Amino acid sequence: MARLNLLEETRFEKIPVQVYPNQEVASIDVAKRIANVIREKQEKGETAVLGLATGATPVKVYKELVRLHKEENLSFRNVVTFNLDEYYPMLPTADQSYVTFMNKHLFDMIDIPKENINIPDGTVPVEKVQEYCEGYEQKISNLGGLDIQILGIGRTGHIGFNEPGSAPNSGTRLVTLDDLTRRDASRDFGGKENVPTKALTMGVGTIFKAKEIILMAWNEKKAEIVKKAVEGEISSDIPATYLQLSDRAEFILDQDAASALTRYNTPWLAKDVVWTDDLAKKAVVWLSLELQKAILKLTDDDYNNHGMAQLVTEKGPAYGINIRVFNELQRTITGWPGGKPNVDDSNRPERAEPARKDVILFSPHPDDDVISMGGTFIRLADQGHNVHVAYQTSGNTAVWDDDVLRYLEFVGDFAVAIDDDKGLVRKVYSEAREFFKTKKPNQVDPEIVRTIKGLIRKGEAIAGARFVGLPDENIHFQNLPFYDRGKFSKDVSYEDDILQTMELLRAVKPQQVFAAGDFADPHGTHKVCFDIILSALLRLRETDEWTKDCWLWLYRGAWHEYPIHEIEMAVPLSPQEVKRKRLAIFKHQSQKDLPVFPGDDPREFWVRAEDRTSDTAALYHKLGLANYEAIEAFVRWKF
Repeated sequence: MARLNLLEETRFEKIPVQVYPNQEVASIDVAKRIANVIREKQEKGETAVLGLATGATPVKVYKELVRLHKEENLSFRNVVTFNLDEYYPMLPTADQSYVTFMNKHLFDMIDIPKENINIPDGTVPVEKVQEYCEGYEQKISNLGGLDIQILGIGRTGHIGFNEPGSAPNSGTRLVTLDDLTRRDASRDFGGKENVPTKALTMGVGTIFKAKEIILMAWNEKKAEIVKKAVEGEISSDIPATYLQLSDRAEFILDQDAASALTRYNTPWLAKDVVWTDDLAKKAVVWLSLELQKAILKLTDDDYNNHGMAQLVTEKGPAYGINIRVFNELQRTITGWPGGKPNVDDSNRPERAEPARKDVILFSPHPDDDVISMGGTFIRLADQGHNVHVAYQTSGNTAVWDDDVLRYLEFVGDFAVAIDDDKGLVRKVYSEAREFFKTKKPNQVDPEIVRTIKGLIRKGEAIAGARFVGLPDENIHFQNLPFYDRGKFSKDVSYEDDILQTMELLRAVKPQQVFAAGDFADPHGTHKVCFDIILSALLRLRETDEWTKDCWLWLYRGAWHEYPIHEIEMAVPLSPQEVKRKRLAIFKHQSQKDLPVFPGDDPREFWVRAEDRTSDTAALYHKLGLANYEAIEAFVRWKF
């Protein structure tokens, strides 16, 4: 019976999929499987041939393999490795090369013979590339093929660097990289313009010859492409779908990467479910948007025809369910994000008392506050709450070098104008200009340059917060130490960051804390900043009584909003408030027009922010609720 239930649950999936609670557990399991292959070959006196991948996805697998080597005597003396790909052209000594990556994360810490390591050579003369690629293929064949191949998946659906259009029988070759792939790599190279346009990659056909193929994917950013690869039709537009043709391939996912699969996203379409209130709410919202009918217009037939007959049977009729969900959504909407005083707050997202709350808005970067929740920020200040803003990092990496020179030129000219030029500004200016002439992609700036860039963003943040209506004493610049330490080492402690955050929280004793809730990138600044806030609050809850009345609200950034069924507080904005928010964003001039790290969205930040909030308002209206200009959304973190 259990087997039948599993088949029913996964019937939309065209390839075996294993889902783990998180990437740590999944990575340990994959490493164990690789170790088993190595040990089985050792027992037979044979060579283990491994196909390896690069990027963030396999890092924890390599970490576990290193641990197994150091703590459990796993030897790699009998191992030969072949890496999937390499940028072209690329020097092996470059920071962005996959040779550097593999040495850093694996090879330098295990006992593999150097002659057993094979990584595509990014320095091969172009006229010899074809011959080199054929030799790479032949070397794999001479060893009997790959025993196991691990893969990641790009947002284009590429495996290796087999971009859309690749053939299922393709071999090792030189390819042109998709623009999205290059945009995704832009942070490593200090800008998309520095990312090579080509790469050497094993072909899909080469990958298919492996005796075992494991594709790994972590976090929400991969969820949509994973769904297409697992449940979609086989297509050259998404090369990962070719893996459906292999009986030796499987997907290893964490829960976030699996979240768009039918069995998780719309499970009522795949199996019988236990209809909790939260799942019913999600399903009704989905049905309304799927049929483009307001919630209150949904019928029993609509439910029955879309996998939700059981819901009507258990909790119906349909109209009763409709009313219940509609009211829940209606109650999320409030024009009083700090709570409306002197009213019954039993059906409101925030408490009525105290009427004047102490609030801290934590902003990971100096513009996240106004971009992500600028309208709510303004509303809280206008409604008389004691609002503080805490800028957690300097954001100095996101300032153009030209801006540094422009500000130094101004300071130098100003010093001359007031007859106070001692030559220091000219010296700093000359040194900065010389440094920028030879600066390499992603090279860390000297301390004085980082300071200047941080001051540029600090001035903009002050201007934005003042525009919102905050007094200067309520504007805090934490400059959390992890941010600059992280430029030199990824293995950093956050203890001093947590202690500093605890100190600020103790000083304000807020009833409300707002924090960024973008967790798609577990190594991103937003996630690190949230973890610091959460750690600080959890420690304070052990000793400080005021924390029992402190609520933590999460907002999201300029790209993606919380799904409607998850939103717990929706703050509508008028056209005038949208304009005020826009003007607050405009105070961040260094981020205007073309930010240093724009991501894969060409729109300016203020446009992204307005589109996101207007889209949220439009969704509420499609569900049959009031038609607002824009809505900012929040989810409460439950301790």
